[in-house]
Amino acid sequence: MKKTIVAASFAFASALAWGQSSVTLYGIVDTGIEYYNNTAKGGSFAGMPSLTGEVPSRFGLRGQEDLGGGYQAFFVLESGFAPNSGALNYGGRLFGRQANVGVSSDYGTLTLGRQMNMSMYVLFNADVIGPSIHSMASFDSYLPNARSDNAVGYLGKFHGVTIGGTYSFGRDAAGPAGPSATNCGGQLPGDAVACRQYTMMLAYDNAWGGAAASYDVMYGGPGASAPLVSSADTDKRVIVDGYVKFGSAKLGGGWIRRNTAAAEHMQSDIFFLGADYYVTPVFSLDFQGLRYILREQSNSTMFVGRANYFVSKRTTLYASLGYMLNSALAANAVAAAGTVQTGANQFGAMVGIQQRF
Repeated sequence: MKKTIVAASFAFASALAWGQSSVTLYGIVDTGIEYYNNTAKGGSFAGMPSLTGEVPSRFGLRGQEDLGGGYQAFFVLESGFAPNSGALNYGGRLFGRQANVGVSSDYGTLTLGRQMNMSMYVLFNADVIGPSIHSMASFDSYLPNARSDNAVGYLGKFHGVTIGGTYSFGRDAAGPAGPSATNCGGQLPGDAVACRQYTMMLAYDNAWGGAAASYDVMYGGPGASAPLVSSADTDKRVIVDGYVKFGSAKLGGGWIRRNTAAAEHMQSDIFFLGADYYVTPVFSLDFQGLRYILREQSNSTMFVGRANYFVSKRTTLYASLGYMLNSALAANAVAAAGTVQTGANQFGAMVGIQQRF
């Protein structure tokens, strides 16, 4: 009789767990018409962007299952694509944005696979513009694409404090195609350093604002794209940022230091300060100023303004304006994936529509 009761209990628990499983299809389709002047070949450009609008287009599958005892198993498969052509982004990978599986609980989340790392998480609250057509991606294309292949990740939140980190055994296995890709597959037998990457973050958030800091170290490897062509080469980023809230407004800013130690040493800084304000529940304005300094070489200053009209919970109409001031040796384009003449200032604009599902 006891065996029968135990078996029935397990069967009921299994059925309950199955009943609490779910798989969700989700995504964003975001595109429009962009314009910018002073292209690298002269003249201006008008057309549809391939990388991003207000945010990059994507679709994905997210699944989870309740394991009991406060534990959940999950997976995420997420693909980025270009709405102007239907092509896959991220080097043509089917799930170039994310492909991972893991377990979450009150103690945090453990994730295995291709995943966002801490250099992306640290900017979520302070960067009010995000991965938009006019954004800090003009200075560092890695920032809106901060993901790691072959990675183990942890993220835990405890009473407003967030602790996170990732370790990649081979950070970029897809080849040189796509933004920020470096063809550094890693996981080479006999080389415990080649193409490794680790990131870490500490953050604090409450009702009025918060602050965060992260540290990101990439190692080079044989066959990788320059400048990280050897496991002795490194690329390091330190990000410190914060934000405060004032009713319907938010002010966010920060500092990003990058040091590349390779055949040619490079050091750069990005300083950013921005604000967003909900004029009404369905209309908001975003502004951001950015300063980029490439030590002993060049500098650029960028201003971004954006208006959003929320037609519904899923549909947004927006307009974005950007202006880039380049020093004599700088060639930072105002638009993601755009081009500009060296030393030329540049104006960019985009109107678009975004639909979420």
